Amino acid sequence: MSSTAKTDRYDIIIAGGGMIGASMALALAPLGLRIAVVEAIARKSGEQPSFDDRSTALSRSTQRMFEAMGLWPDVIAAATPIHNIHVSDKGRFGFSHISAEQQGVEALGYVVINRVLGSVLQSKLAGLDGIDILCPARIIGVELGPDSAVAMVKADNSRKISNLSCSLLIAADGANSTVRAMLGISAQTSEYGQHAVVGNLLPEKSLDNCAFERFTSQGPLAILPIADDRAGFVWTVSEHDAQRVLALDDADFLAEIQSEFGYRLGKFSRVGKRAAYPLVLSKAVRLTATRSVLVGNSAHGLHPVSAQGFNLGMRDVAALCDCVADALGASGTVDAGDEQLLQRYATWRHSDQSKLVTFTDGLVRIFGSARAPIRILRDIGMIGFDLIPGVRSLFVKHTMGLAGRLPRLSRGVPLR
Repeated sequence: MSSTAKTDRYDIIIAGGGMIGASMALALAPLGLRIAVVEAIARKSGEQPSFDDRSTALSRSTQRMFEAMGLWPDVIAAATPIHNIHVSDKGRFGFSHISAEQQGVEALGYVVINRVLGSVLQSKLAGLDGIDILCPARIIGVELGPDSAVAMVKADNSRKISNLSCSLLIAADGANSTVRAMLGISAQTSEYGQHAVVGNLLPEKSLDNCAFERFTSQGPLAILPIADDRAGFVWTVSEHDAQRVLALDDADFLAEIQSEFGYRLGKFSRVGKRAAYPLVLSKAVRLTATRSVLVGNSAHGLHPVSAQGFNLGMRDVAALCDCVADALGASGTVDAGDEQLLQRYATWRHSDQSKLVTFTDGLVRIFGSARAPIRILRDIGMIGFDLIPGVRSLFVKHTMGLAGRLPRLSRGVPLR
């Protein structure tokens, strides 16, 4: 998708037009601001990670956001609800079970294919006035001043560099954010020594809207219900084993993933295209710079265990939108890059981001340990999770994104 910029001056420029960047533009749209979205990779490119065949789990708070934005009917049409979650530790006796019925909700979450969700977001963006989409184009430099930020943008099919100024520059260009580096913000990273192998397959038995998380010696294996009775998988393997696993023929691949998961769903067959990516924990040292801010994976990159990364990023979107909407004057104008506004956002997001980084990293470390005392404690912990009153409900509240102070969109309340 491509578009020609109509003006050199914007209220907000969003670096990154993937699922978080597109969601940010759509969430801000009701405020009537002038917005530009700069995305380096064309939507239909095989290199576009936001719109591939991977599956994403949407939390309750993300569902509410899409409802408030008027997108949920299109999303739910291609999404699969999760009614139950089964957690187990391979070779151990402990396991846990979470039920939507017991929690009093119609679903614990929903699973949607990235390509389908991306199509919904992009089709909605294409029909909006006031939002310019620059794609394929990239930001090659940034100048930050007290009154504005300037993004130097170069389209892939042009030698010309356009200087676009704005009140606020939002970095939503992923864990390896180039814009974050241009802003002078560093990130602390920690490699897990693992790769996630992703794809989908056909189980013999229906998942019946149940998601499975199975911890194995190499890492967690998630099996998720998706459309057409298929199952999406996120299989964590050692970084030294990833290429071998990807190179297996379909029969050998299915045999290995079957061995790790077991036969609870019968025999696996018809595996689709597979891909792998390295797993790294990243956390920006700060969320803001002069007239600029980080959201999504630019601010925090999580391990896929518990499927919290996208949903955490969506809560970034909701909180920043709240801060901008609250600052919008009666005249319909706002200084979206005001220092106090950005500080309110950073303070608001600190607790949620720190909690999820600690939680996901802790799960990986604890369930990755082969020490006997730790494994025994894991068994006791999973049994206690089911038996101790209130523990499960508190855990589910956090994983559904409903804990703490919630922005309007996360509560299902439209900005306008």
